[in-house]
Amino acid sequence: MTIEESQQNIIDQFADIDDWMDRYACIIDMGNELAPISDELKTPDRLIEGCQSRVWLDAEKNGDGTLTFKADSDAIIVKGIISMLVDVLSGHTPDEILNADLHFINDIGLTEHLSPTRSNGLLAMVKQMRAYAAALR
Repeated sequence: MTIEESQQNIIDQFADIDDWMDRYACIIDMGNELAPISDELKTPDRLIEGCQSRVWLDAEKNGDGTLTFKADSDAIIVKGIISMLVDVLSGHTPDEILNADLHFINDIGLTEHLSPTRSNGLLAMVKQMRAYAAALR
């Protein structure tokens, strides 16, 4: 599945949810579906700087040149947000990740419903995922 198709799947999930409390519940559900990472990966060097909550992110390069991201957070909404990013970007090459227009964040209205500190955290998550992609090219 392409990055665009993954984004469209998320957009479709939110299409019929008008109420933002229900949208938050959906985001929380997505976070609950995120595979837990091992405690060995919850190290200071994997913490994303700029997030109000603690968010750990790890990436590994697969034999086919694609990346797999693993993440976790101690905040339920943030865990849902990082799970969406992991779903959209895992399984793609570094160049695909670096060139991706992650429009789904705006398309589902997430940016306008986050506090300024959470918005900064979201940008920090995307920036760190792209930094991993650049480093693992």
